[in-house]
Amino acid sequence: MINCETGVAGLDEILAGGLSKGRLFLVEGSPGTGKTTLASQFLMAGAEAGEKVLYITLSETEEELRDGALSHGWTFDNKFEVFELVPPESLLDDQQQQSLLYSSDLELGETTRRIFEVFERVKPSRVVLDSLSEIRLLAQSSLRYRRQILALKHYFSNNDATVLMLDDLTADVMDKTVHSVAHAVIRLEELSPNYGAERRRMRVLKYRGRRYRGGYHDFVIETGGVRVFPRLVSAEHRSTFSRATVPIDNFELNKLLGGGFERGASNLILGPAGTGKSLLTLSFVKSAIERGENAAMFIFDEELGLLFERSKGLGIHLETMVESGKLVIEQIDAAELTPGEFSERVRVCVEKYGARTVVIDSLNGYQAAMPEEQALVLHMHELLQYLNRQGVTTFLTVAQHGLVGDMKAPVDVTYLADTVILLRYFEALGRVRRAISIVKKRTGSHEDTIREFMIGSNGITLGEPLTGFQGVLRGVPNLVGDGAGLLDMAKA
Repeated sequence: MINCETGVAGLDEILAGGLSKGRLFLVEGSPGTGKTTLASQFLMAGAEAGEKVLYITLSETEEELRDGALSHGWTFDNKFEVFELVPPESLLDDQQQQSLLYSSDLELGETTRRIFEVFERVKPSRVVLDSLSEIRLLAQSSLRYRRQILALKHYFSNNDATVLMLDDLTADVMDKTVHSVAHAVIRLEELSPNYGAERRRMRVLKYRGRRYRGGYHDFVIETGGVRVFPRLVSAEHRSTFSRATVPIDNFELNKLLGGGFERGASNLILGPAGTGKSLLTLSFVKSAIERGENAAMFIFDEELGLLFERSKGLGIHLETMVESGKLVIEQIDAAELTPGEFSERVRVCVEKYGARTVVIDSLNGYQAAMPEEQALVLHMHELLQYLNRQGVTTFLTVAQHGLVGDMKAPVDVTYLADTVILLRYFEALGRVRRAISIVKKRTGSHEDTIREFMIGSNGITLGEPLTGFQGVLRGVPNLVGDGAGLLDMAKA
């Protein structure tokens, strides 16, 4: 079966190659979901390939269509024919005793005849019929409507035309007449969250004889048209790489980790606000770039200017790394970004820029972009599996609620991570201090000790194991020895 490319970024991947040539397809959705834009891209792709295309409109005027195209930077050439189906002049005389007529005033047979006439004149290979609501009103009964759709389908099929029929669902949303007739059905939806921009998603309801990618796929309408973000399926992205242990340039931290991080592993950094989770990931990024690798950081919670300034205090110059092309940093606005688009950005950094270390800071911000917690876990599972199979070392941060004592994370993703690093505040000898420990590592051994650490101009400094205290992770430890392992705060 020969496929027609849709011209819509990401849609052909969902459809496993595009739309089958010579078949009839249904694109349905409420007004404003992007049907006209998607259909215009479909015809533009055909026109650019040298095909003749035809847009038959029963709802919008030709001027409105062309103005909408200009907003995307498109201009219709002589291969792009727009036919505005309006009442004939004979219906607009004074004898009709009406001041305004719509396309529904046409007889169904007259409408069909004029569609066939323009098709015979243009001889297009791609056709868009917008919209079926007008034909449904003219038919006045489901039986007559179905027969009319079948007649159009057989006519276009006999002429080897690929047809998109648009339905705005303004009549009867329960009417599935065209679903059984169409070769494939694509539904567009628009969601309105309580805060932030509207979200759009699409789903292929059916596609005869083809294994398409099911489920919902996020999409956006931007200057240039519709852009779809296919749902990430990690099983489709496998690669071969060496799962070697990669050391970092901090001797104490390297020792705590049992030699470093494994390539292709996901690492979770847990701790309350201010314990140094972000700064700890910066040291990992610095080590990766010094090894000659590329890295990417996706920042949800912090303004980039502030992050650049704070990193300089550790002797890490992020701006220099970005200018050298070794580091990609993206500020993510969770209120404006869909999960599908975020996954796409991560894929671009890995596949186009060759990032081998990826930082997501933090999952708390990423959760704000998700409709529910369970969906976040599923998205993260696919994303982490994808990164792992690409040999990418991933670092995730999660801010826990509270400062000391019993703390809880907004979402539990510890079972997804290969390594879990726990940061804590604790009080000792009249000072608030920080502690670090490795509570989980799937591959290889690691220290089971708890060490104090400090953040200074020389980066991160770790002390000896806190053998003189008990209850450090609870925040208020008991002195059971001589306080061995505490860093000299004055010298630090």
